[in-house]
Amino acid sequence: MEKTHHFNSISEFHDFCQLNKPEHPLISLIDYSKVSYPANEGELQWIQNFYSIGLKRNVSGKFNYGQQQYDFDSGVLTFISPLQFLKIEIKPDVVIEPTGWLLLIHPDFLWNTNLLKKMKSYDFFEYAVKEALFLSDKEETVIVEILQNIEAEYQSNIDKFSQELIVAQLEMLLIYAERYYERQFITRKKSSSELLERLEQVLLKCFEAGEFLKDGIPTVTYLSQQLHISPNYLGSLLRMYTKQSTQQHIQNNLINFAKERLSSTTQTVSEIAYQLGFEHPQSFSKLFKKKTNLTPVEFRNAMNPVTKFLS
Repeated sequence: MEKTHHFNSISEFHDFCQLNKPEHPLISLIDYSKVSYPANEGELQWIQNFYSIGLKRNVSGKFNYGQQQYDFDSGVLTFISPLQFLKIEIKPDVVIEPTGWLLLIHPDFLWNTNLLKKMKSYDFFEYAVKEALFLSDKEETVIVEILQNIEAEYQSNIDKFSQELIVAQLEMLLIYAERYYERQFITRKKSSSELLERLEQVLLKCFEAGEFLKDGIPTVTYLSQQLHISPNYLGSLLRMYTKQSTQQHIQNNLINFAKERLSSTTQTVSEIAYQLGFEHPQSFSKLFKKKTNLTPVEFRNAMNPVTKFLS
C-alpha cells in the first residue's frame, strides 16, 4: 500500500520537494521548474493542510485529484483546498522540463481577513483536475503578474500593510479566475450543453424508474457521479446557464415530472410521491405547494376535474 504523506506546513512541502526554505512560513510562490519529487517513488500521494493554486505546463507525470486524472501538457490553472487527497504518478524515464508556478497559502495567513470566509465561496477549489482552467496567453500573463506581485510583497520588508496588500492581490486573482471560468463555460458551450442534456436524461431516468429511487430523491453527489464531474463544477455550470443551484434544478425537474403524472395518469398523489423518492407523501405535497402555490390535489383538479376522486 502506498504511503500517504501529510504536509501540515509549507516548510514541510518545501523540504519534500528539495526546495530552499520558504521566505515566509505561511505563503510561498514556487517556481515549478525547481520542484524535485523523490525519484525512488513511482507514485506519490499526499494530503496538504494549505491552499494551492498551480499554473503548470509540461509536467512529466499524471496528477490525480480525487478520482480524476489529468496530463499537464499545456498551461492550466488548478485550485486545491486544504485536506484534499492528491496523487501523482511519476514518470522518471520521461525527460520533460516542467514549468509554471505553484502558490501555497496556509489558512493561518488569511486569519482575521474577509477573504478567509470567502474562500469557501470559490467553487473551483473543489473542482476535479480535469475541470482545470485553460488560460489564453493574455489571461496567463495577467495571472503570472499577480503571482509575482504577491511574491515581491512577501519578499520585501514585512510591515502592517503586507498582509492586506497580499490578500488584495490574492482576491484579485480569484476574481479573475471566476471571470475566466465563465469564459471557459461559454467557449465550451457545445460540451456544456451536452453535459446539461445528459443531466436531464439522468434525472428523467431516475423519475421514471420508480423503484430505482428507493434510496430517495437523487442527490447532487449522485448526479455528479453519474456525469463524472465534481458537484461544484456541476453547480457552477447550472448557475451559468440556468441561474439555479443544482438542488433547485433537481426540484424543478421533479415538480415538472409530477405535473405530468398528475395531469395525464390515474396514479394517486401518494403513488407519485413514492415514485419520486419521497418517503412521506406529505413532504412531496409541501414541496409541490411551495413551488406552484397549489397542492397536488388542487393542481390535478384544475387540470382534469374528473380525477378528483383519485386524489
